[in-house]
Amino acid sequence: MAKAEIDSFVALGDSFTEGLWDFRPDGSLRGWADRVAEQLATDVPGFRYANLSVRGRKLDEIADEQVSQLERLKPSLVAVGAGANDIIRTKASPAELGNRFHCMLGRIVDMNDQVIAFAGFDPRKRIPMTGGPGERAHAYNECIRRSAAMLGVTVVDLWSLPRLYEDRMWAPDRLHLSSDGHALVAAAVLTAIGRSTTFEDLAEDPDADYPSRGWIASRAEDARWLVQDVAPWAYRGMRGRSSGDGQEPKFPDYVVM
Repeated sequence: MAKAEIDSFVALGDSFTEGLWDFRPDGSLRGWADRVAEQLATDVPGFRYANLSVRGRKLDEIADEQVSQLERLKPSLVAVGAGANDIIRTKASPAELGNRFHCMLGRIVDMNDQVIAFAGFDPRKRIPMTGGPGERAHAYNECIRRSAAMLGVTVVDLWSLPRLYEDRMWAPDRLHLSSDGHALVAAAVLTAIGRSTTFEDLAEDPDADYPSRGWIASRAEDARWLVQDVAPWAYRGMRGRSSGDGQEPKFPDYVVM
């Protein structure tokens, strides 16, 4: 994507884009999209930013609830990450999901010249017993890359993003990014649109040393993870519920940065 004036940015998606586990001092969520907006705003007085993402949203919900807002907002940059909750929660066909993503991406491109799409990470490197979701994610990512190439969309490829799979980049639930992980993704997005930056520019402590845990500590962490993260997620799934039920978009309209 050629470097161009960007005076407004809209982020679409789920918990990844909402910024879960990247907390500000007041407890509010920050996340990679906020970090990108903050950096872009340093060069553009009156820069406008909206974040329509809601945790737990699936692809069709993002297409129906969020993409429709782009005609009203008319941003100069759009970023979309969608489909992760479909892939990891169900046995959805990657090809069929990819077709729906392609239709959604086409709608976005029709309304916006500068668009970024995300190819997701490999869950098998972070979450035990995710062989099936990992294979589906791999196939779905191929659909995303193919659609992006056809439509002239820039891809930020989390699957092969250097350093992403370091422990420091992930929250305790093993599914969402830590503050460092959000800084890493923000750097990748800014680089993709021609802004010169690196993880070290955005991380709070880029030289932090995170010691590895021993076997006993690792098994204790596994037990904590099963009780605190997996069990509630499975219970919601059995009831047909989502962590985003009743949740409103982070910034449903523009805020001036």
